[in-house]
Amino acid sequence: MSRAPLRSLARPLCASALLLALLSGCASTGSQPPRTAQVAQAAPPVQVKVFVAAMFEIGANTGDRAGEFQHWYERYFRDAQPIQVPGALGPVFCNADGVCGSVLGMGKVNASASIQAIVLNPQFNFDQAYYVISGVAGTPPSRGTIGDVTWGSWLVDYDLGHRWAPEEGQAGAPVFMPRKGYEDYRRFALNPALTQAAYAMTRAVPLQDSESAQRYRMRYPDAAARQAPSVHVGTHMTGDTFFHGPGLSREAQYIAKLYGADDYVATEMEAAAIALVLKRSHGTDRILSLRGSVNFDQGNPQETTQAHLDPKPGETAGGFAETVANVAAVGGVFVDTVVKNWPQWKDGVPAQR
Repeated sequence: MSRAPLRSLARPLCASALLLALLSGCASTGSQPPRTAQVAQAAPPVQVKVFVAAMFEIGANTGDRAGEFQHWYERYFRDAQPIQVPGALGPVFCNADGVCGSVLGMGKVNASASIQAIVLNPQFNFDQAYYVISGVAGTPPSRGTIGDVTWGSWLVDYDLGHRWAPEEGQAGAPVFMPRKGYEDYRRFALNPALTQAAYAMTRAVPLQDSESAQRYRMRYPDAAARQAPSVHVGTHMTGDTFFHGPGLSREAQYIAKLYGADDYVATEMEAAAIALVLKRSHGTDRILSLRGSVNFDQGNPQETTQAHLDPKPGETAGGFAETVANVAAVGGVFVDTVVKNWPQWKDGVPAQR
């Protein structure tokens, strides 16, 4: 090819480049802003006042059988658009009042991975946020009953330590020993001012009950197990192992006391792990753990642990639907109080009367 055609080709190319340059220069006054203007116009992060963390939902977020999130969704997020967060199990929903929530997933790894992805995502500002870790739990019949709602005063990790088979130790002695080096990971004393404020404003909330749960309670001789549901406070024990039976229940209480915590009242699978993530990013002063008891952590004296874990049809506790409604009813009082009185709460727990 001769050079002349090359020069003739160069002229339209240069003209095209000039046209593009002119167009891009004019774009600042047209409909398409330059990149710097696009960045400047990006939505500011959501200022989160309260974040509600549930672990699972049974089906849809509304309109069917409710899991841990549905009542929260219907109360706060019906009109909210899902915000996708890379690394989180599900989307985050936020309303105009700064209340956000999400389903994190069951178990310590699942839930902690989700909460870390969410709190580190630049779409949100958690600098002044309160956290309500919300879900269902089991309870020892000596400390609670089906339908109870408890605020966690301590979060204790059930798994971090050494264990051995009972026959390999002293008869009747505990089969657990803490592992050295895990002191900062295995238990969290939650802010007592916050926990007590939440309890004080919710202890009189009316709780739902069911006839099936009422009948089921009577299988247990413990006075606490036979009472109507109520709101109270105690240690939440976090374990990936779904421990069950009177022996492991006693071991959970032993661990709680070994660590200087309050009485163990609820067994769950996520709270201590979530607390560790939040401790490293924002601290633990604004964390609340809220659990509703849907089962006892052991069978009654007339049944084996295996029979209690795998009950026959019609032999289950009942009261699940009522308990998840109770959790949201109790937690909603706290959320509404904080949002309504945000000037008093944004810098920390206000002095209680």
